Amino acid sequence: MCGIIGIIGRTDVAEHLIAGLKRLEYRGYDSAGIATVTQASGKDGGIQRLRAEGKIVNLEEKQRATPLPGMIGIGHTRWATHGAPTIGNAHPHATVNVAVVHNGIIENFMELREELEAKGYRFETQTDTEVVPVLITSLLDGGMAEEDAVKAAVRRLKGAFALGILFAGRSDILMGAKQGAPLAVGYGAGEMFLGSDALALAPLTSSISYLEDGDVACLTREGVTITDAAGKKAERAPVAISLTDTQTAKGHYRHYMLKEIHEQPTVIGATLNSYYQPVTGRVALPELPFDLARISKVTIVACGTSYYAGAVAKYWLEKKARIPVDCDIASEFRYRDPILPKGGLLIVISQSGETADTLAALRHGKQHGQHTIAVVNVATSSMAREADVTLPTYAGPEIGVASTKAFTTQLVVLACLTLQLARVRNTISAEEEQVLSHSLAAIPSRATDVLNHDERIRTLAQELVLARDILYIGRGTSYPLAQEGALKLKEISYIHAEASAAGELKHGPISLVDEHVPIIAIAPSDHWFDKTAGNIQETAARGGKVILLSDKAGIAKLKGITHAAIELPEARPFSTPILYAIPIQLIAYHVAALKGTDVDQPRNLAKSVTVE
Repeated sequence: MCGIIGIIGRTDVAEHLIAGLKRLEYRGYDSAGIATVTQASGKDGGIQRLRAEGKIVNLEEKQRATPLPGMIGIGHTRWATHGAPTIGNAHPHATVNVAVVHNGIIENFMELREELEAKGYRFETQTDTEVVPVLITSLLDGGMAEEDAVKAAVRRLKGAFALGILFAGRSDILMGAKQGAPLAVGYGAGEMFLGSDALALAPLTSSISYLEDGDVACLTREGVTITDAAGKKAERAPVAISLTDTQTAKGHYRHYMLKEIHEQPTVIGATLNSYYQPVTGRVALPELPFDLARISKVTIVACGTSYYAGAVAKYWLEKKARIPVDCDIASEFRYRDPILPKGGLLIVISQSGETADTLAALRHGKQHGQHTIAVVNVATSSMAREADVTLPTYAGPEIGVASTKAFTTQLVVLACLTLQLARVRNTISAEEEQVLSHSLAAIPSRATDVLNHDERIRTLAQELVLARDILYIGRGTSYPLAQEGALKLKEISYIHAEASAAGELKHGPISLVDEHVPIIAIAPSDHWFDKTAGNIQETAARGGKVILLSDKAGIAKLKGITHAAIELPEARPFSTPILYAIPIQLIAYHVAALKGTDVDQPRNLAKSVTVE
């Protein structure tokens, strides 16, 4: 969600802070700000802040008008939780002595606020964050040194948080603290950095350490001292990062989302290359610390788009590996007190590997004796570090808030896991395994063929852009794809879209159908096709304008029934969810682009949801 950057450097840092915040725009935000410790005549001075509502360009204008001096500073992009997205509620929050940026939620802030108000301290905002600088200030007023005050304050805080902290009169230390929300330390020559993710720090450093829960870090220009939750000095091994400007630039594309859609043949291929062995014609996962053949049940937990990847995998795993599968929305998982057989397998799926609900589900599963696998796009994320096994996707940085290439690479990994589980359970023949493995290997080239329909889809989008409601339908693995298509359209175009299992139309949703409600039918030529074709005819008979996503054979069977069709390459049913994801992404993209919405940073949404 929110983004943090901090720099303790050798020259003025304000411009670098703003550049770092720009790299964090993809996370979603509605205000931004920076703070520095000023210097005059060689002496440290007070804290100065610049804050602005809306886009970072507004903050840049303020910086050009009144530049902030100072060789140490912190910056933040805020996605509002407590309090409206106003300048007053924007970070950094500060007292005269302390400035703080914060990701997460302080759950006991009202209790602390009332305690501090009783001592005579005043509050100016509606936020939970403001209690942190006021609390630290109260401890400083009580005679504590800066480092001790931060450690004492952190012990009082409940909830999830990542903090960056400055002190008036101290240009020599920058502090950070982590509990439940990601925070990294970056290393430089005579300078050090804090950031909420590697992308924020990539142009500044090639080496970072990820803090662990309970850590408090004190950065100087010479290095960092880290104290763990027990108050003991800790070492957090640096890891190399190698994100390039090419990976994080739009290039000739109008939006990051379109660039990322078009990168899919490449990143699907990169992910397959990690799991598929062309010589043997089989997939091979890394060595596991548990026996897949002894797993009795699989539980998949994820949020949003990742959940729909898991829902596709449920069909695959039950059909091919013949194993019972539950697929849960992470925010509901723990609260329904699920039955988890000892020795079961819990699979968590997340692009960032930091999604708060999913991370909590992972920890819940481990506490209840589950073997755990994390399917993530960030190999150094919290989920990757905490799961028994990490199966990385190789999508590269995904900047657009609406997930595209992360989704298809998640499907690739889950398909490979399905084949390996089916093999060890002896529920698939060697011949079928090879056929299905080859069908996965063909996806990158066929994905390129799908992208050739870009202009055709843009033309169809011109009709959809005027719709108030759009209905998506599908059966089998196409049903979660319909749900993902509806989600994509909603989140970036703001058009209401609903997904229905095709067979459920007669049980209510068909009442929505008339000539003003377009229907997008996802119907490859699989064993569900004839049933879905009947549902398509039912909607067409009631005036519904059906846009059909199918292959040549499917389109021929429904000629004269559908309003329009997008012909996709023929593929085995096992592979079609990966291919058919691409046109539903393009439909959402072109509708949103034609409407003129903020495609990469849609309103009210965040890329990485790090609070529950």
